[in-house]
Parts: sequence; structure tokens; C-alpha cells
Amino acid sequence: MRTVKNKYYALETNGKEADIYIFGDITSWEWYENDVSSYTLSKELQALDPDIELINVHINSYGGEVAEGLAIYNLLRNHKAKVRTYCDGFACSIASVIFMAGDERIMNAASLLMVHNAWMYTAGNADQLRKDADDLDKITQASINAYMQHVNITEDKLKELLDAETWLLPDEALEMGFATSIVGETATEKAAASARKALFNLVRTAARQDGPVVITLDKRMDEAFEKLEKAIQNFGIIAEGRAKSEPVPDPDLDHDPNPVPDPDPGPINENKTTKFLSALLMKR
Repeated sequence: MRTVKNKYYALETNGKEADIYIFGDITSWEWYENDVSSYTLSKELQALDPDIELINVHINSYGGEVAEGLAIYNLLRNHKAKVRTYCDGFACSIASVIFMAGDERIMNAASLLMVHNAWMYTAGNADQLRKDADDLDKITQASINAYMQHVNITEDKLKELLDAETWLLPDEALEMGFATSIVGETATEKAAASARKALFNLVRTAARQDGPVVITLDKRMDEAFEKLEKAIQNFGIIAEGRAKSEPVPDPDLDHDPNPVPDPDPGPINENKTTKFLSALLMKR
């Protein structure tokens, strides 16, 4: 095992896995031992054994320079190995963009993401300030493009979060697609419920549309597709879009003691999930 010693930023290798720890500021000038730059990271990635199959990236950072963070994001996204990012504390600002580089994006139960618009120090006349404002909009858009590769919210909603400098709890990040899972003993049913809600919303939206919903699935989305399939099974949806489960009576309301049974809807298709998915999703 090779380890970079005495740094909060470090890279370790073990077999076909590599572990990167980004526990400091993201900057082009590494003044402190916990600073990390895209140049340093690129050299470490180049030095990896070509047989490395998985890179685990552990993040606890307030962020830093956008240019450095975008470069790190793209270095990880373009690496041939699978990337799994972990939010071990805070993943703020551009560090949250690096977090999005993971094929799997895992938040600990006691962790937070923070997203906001790019900002800078500037000086000059009115024309210069107007140009800087326009430049900042474009710089922020680069981060938006990274987020939108993974989140399940609209770009307008994402921009609202950025404008508000939003802190995201693990269950919120999971529901909106920033994260793919939560680990930790204190992860609650609330997070699971949020994931189910997001999947149900996809099914409900598709049911309201005239044609099928087309989504692109690749190897990084296999886990999400499996979760969708399980969720559909849990909801009891059959191929014709009919829920087999009966509504639960409200004990506070009066009910007819001798209700007339509904007409027999016919046998439930045992292969309901496969047929429903075939009708709902065109996997390509």
C-alpha cells in the first residue's frame, strides 16, 4: 500500500481499489498540508496502477476555487475506474460538485451538502462590474451542468437552491438525486421514504403522459433501475396501471356493514413488474 503521509489530502491504494481523502480547501496554491489542487490530484491519478477498478473519494471540505474543483470533477468523471464519493462531513460549494463525480454518491447520516452560486472579489468601473456579473453567471452554469447530470429536479429548482445558499441534509440530498444512498446507524426511515417518494413521482408523472417516458440507462444507473423496479413491486402496480392494493378504511368514518363487493377485476398478472416497466420505460 502506498500512502501520502502527513496530509489531510491523501491517496491510498490497496489491490484494485484506491482511496482519496479530500479533507481541506480546494486551491491552486497548496499553502497548507490539507490543501488539494487539481494538479496534485492529476499526478496521483496518473500514478495509479492501470488495473485499479474502484476509486473511493472521501470529502470533508468547505470548497475553494471553482476552476480547480471543476478540473477535479472532470478528472474523476473521465477516469476509467468506477468512482464512489463519500460525504464524510461537509461537502460545500465546489466540493459538492466534486461529490457529484461519483457513480455512487454516498452521504453519511451525520453529513451535509451546501450549494451556492459562484462569487468573486472584484474592483473596477461599472462596465467591469457588469462584465464580472455576466462572467459569474457562466461560471455558475458550469457547476449547474455538473449537478444536472444526476439530480432529478428541474434546473429552475436547482437555481433556487443555489440562490438561497442551501444546506442539504442527507434525506433531502437523496430525494433530489444529489446522493444515491445514505450510510450510518442513525439513517432513518425518513430517508427511505424520501427515496420512495421520488420514485413514485416518476411513476405518477409517466402515468399522466400520453406516450412512454424515455430515459437513458447505463451501467451507473443499474442500481437506480433495480430500486425503481422494487418500488413498483411494493406499490403493487400491474401492467395496466391498476393498483392491486385496496384503500385502508378510515376507522373514524362510518362504513356499510354489508358492502357490495366490487366486480372481479380479473387475475393479476404475475409478470406485472416486467410488463409495466416495458410499457413505462424504454430502456436504451
